[in-house]
Amino acid sequence: MKFIVEVEFPVEPFNTLVRKGVAGEKVGEVLGAIKPEVCYFTDNGVGRGAMMIVDLDNASQVPHVTEPLMLTFDASVNYRIAMAPEELQAAGLDRYAEM
Repeated sequence: MKFIVEVEFPVEPFNTLVRKGVAGEKVGEVLGAIKPEVCYFTDNGVGRGAMMIVDLDNASQVPHVTEPLMLTFDASVNYRIAMAPEELQAAGLDRYAEM
């Protein structure tokens, strides 16, 4: 199942990692562990953020995404289920037509 993972990076420890010259290395390590299908870094309205798509077989894989982000960056991590158009079409929404 695919998930949209929203990440918020607090100012610290990220600023310290940038000042030490290791932020890029740490980001690479974390992304190597998570292996997202796609990842974009952006602001989250108040600071640094990222959005990525991950494909997880079951809920037991959630910590493999969350923990590297939290332990390395003190990040906050939120998940949203993502469906492709064909998955939504296969959901059988027409059965709710008479509700």
